[in-house]
Amino acid sequence: MVSIIVTIHLVLYLLTILPIFPNNWFFENFSGVNLYIMEGEVWRLITPTFMHSGFSHMLFNSFSLILFGPALERMLGSGKFLFVYLFSGFIANLATLLLEPLTYTHVGSSGAIFGLFGYYIAIIIFRKRMMSQQNSQIILVLCAVSLIMTFLQPNINVSAHLFGLLGGFLVGAIPYFNKKELSDSIQTTTFWASSQRKKVSFQSPIKVLIWATVIILAILGFWR
Repeated sequence: MVSIIVTIHLVLYLLTILPIFPNNWFFENFSGVNLYIMEGEVWRLITPTFMHSGFSHMLFNSFSLILFGPALERMLGSGKFLFVYLFSGFIANLATLLLEPLTYTHVGSSGAIFGLFGYYIAIIIFRKRMMSQQNSQIILVLCAVSLIMTFLQPNINVSAHLFGLLGGFLVGAIPYFNKKELSDSIQTTTFWASSQRKKVSFQSPIKVLIWATVIILAILGFWR
């Protein structure tokens, strides 16, 4: 399913740049425009998830999906993975409609990708056995840094990022919600975060550099 979604990203991008196609038509009809959604063009609550504003935007969002999507698809199966992805994108676009001005226009899959992070967090909290501690820590770090960058970078659809994350988390959490699991996970995460300061100085510089590069490349995809 990840391969299919990335292929759609690429095909739509080519349709918007190759001169043999009516390039502007795709942006005019598939991008998220709040005013047009309010006038009845409800497909725009989904189609912006597959559109991108340029090559780098498409490349890095696709890279992020390839990096984080396959493992979750293997855990959930293709059908449920697609539901999580589309539902998160829908919630992100719906929040954009409700919270941004009618003139607001947006494209990009980052809201849906944040939804994958949200689902991962639900797994970390309520179904710990599905992920190793190391992978859980990596996801938490990437999610934290991505959220910080959401508020620091200009021209970011903050509503889509936050509500996409929330949508994915709710899909993963609601069927397995347990107050004790939630409390235990918060305590474990807090203890782990506080202990990382002591470990940083002992990390191999090469290992730190590799992980820093992966994190930067993944987060670049969210900067639209």
